[in-house]
Amino acid sequence: MDLGYESTATATSWAGRPVHDRGETVCVVGAGASGLVAIKNLTEHGFGVDCFERETGVGGAWNWRHDRSPVYASTHLISSKPFTQFPDFPMPDSWPDYPHHSQVLAYLERYADHFDLRRHIWFGTEVVRAVPTHDGRWDVTTRGARGGAERTQRYAGLVVANGHNWWPKRPTYEGIEGFAGEVIHASAYKDAAQLRGRRVLVVGAGNTGCDIAVEAAQQATRCWHSARRGYWYAPKYAFGRPADQVNDLVLALRLPLRLRQWLFHRTMRMTVGDLTRFGLPKPDHKVYETHPIANSQLVYYIGHGAITPVPDVARFHRTAVELVDGRVIDPDLVILATGYLPRFEFLAPEVLGMDPSEEGVGRPRLYLHLFSRAEPTLAVAGLLQPDSGLFTLVHWQTVAVARWLRLRATAPAKAEAFRERIRREPDRPWTDAKVRDSSRHWFEISHTRYLRALQKTLDELAVTS
Repeated sequence: MDLGYESTATATSWAGRPVHDRGETVCVVGAGASGLVAIKNLTEHGFGVDCFERETGVGGAWNWRHDRSPVYASTHLISSKPFTQFPDFPMPDSWPDYPHHSQVLAYLERYADHFDLRRHIWFGTEVVRAVPTHDGRWDVTTRGARGGAERTQRYAGLVVANGHNWWPKRPTYEGIEGFAGEVIHASAYKDAAQLRGRRVLVVGAGNTGCDIAVEAAQQATRCWHSARRGYWYAPKYAFGRPADQVNDLVLALRLPLRLRQWLFHRTMRMTVGDLTRFGLPKPDHKVYETHPIANSQLVYYIGHGAITPVPDVARFHRTAVELVDGRVIDPDLVILATGYLPRFEFLAPEVLGMDPSEEGVGRPRLYLHLFSRAEPTLAVAGLLQPDSGLFTLVHWQTVAVARWLRLRATAPAKAEAFRERIRREPDRPWTDAKVRDSSRHWFEISHTRYLRALQKTLDELAVTS
């Protein structure tokens, strides 16, 4: 694949292999939504880009054909169309408020074609190692996703966009190894046919767990839904509009957090009522302190007896599951909808601000969840868990990255001042509420608060003539 940039072997890597210098070209890892917008914004700022994608097509998590995709047949967006689309490439007006996953993939494929991004992508190629050099560049080692010889190339910068919803987070339970039934993670759930005629226990009350429980209510002979704590289940529509659009209007008024929480609780009481009467546990936190769950059908099926809410799992027996309240149930299929962990096995943990003992699985500590404090030319795009859609946010993230890399060449003193500031600035939550301390909420943000901070960074990185 000839991308038109000079590539010559000018050095040797730490392993003694030749390194092919790509000059001022930037390496992007992953061709999902975050990788595509990174390619687009970097090229618009004049950079050459090599993007490495282990699969054979674009789309990342939204491409259901990919081995690591968490998408299942009925997956739809949980954020509405205006809050998901890229700002310079709107979704069709004819599409529904919450597009199906196949429409999202088609949208990303059209985006790639519209901006002519595929010519920058090396498909079927995975990054096995990325090592910073002494001068702020990166030696990136790749190989074919199905094997083959390794190749190392040197880049001016590295943008990691490999997603954070593909490495399953699996809880451990006493006795689970001896359980005679089937246990799968939600990442292996693809179609409602897997539930048909089964006695299903869904563990986890996030958006995926609720969706699967609703499908089990329609397909399984019995469905139990296990949650460790009570949650706030928001409908996907409120006052005749998608709920995230209503929430955005409230945020635009800059009302105090307590008043916004009061308004939400009052709306819930008027529409859904007291969820404890359905057997759901009372939430032990206020709204906005956990990631929002948007599901209009869960309470409906609980109210019709098709889903039985149960507490957390205590242990597994050979043919049964014991709950923490002492009850024993007999599912033959257990689905662990317990989320995902970020995974960066090709990077040393310390460059992401992680504890070295975490070996690529842990909490990255980055400025704006974006810029590495340890390495000036490293950024991670899309590492966010917003209360809205992601695509708009990652668009502006990658504009900031492109501006930063350009500023280093055109105004080094200004760039160094920015660098020193983010080194000193401590981690901060980009949300008004105090969110729960769990891996699910590592990257939780309020989109309005985050965008204001990102706008300040964009202004700071603007190149003035």
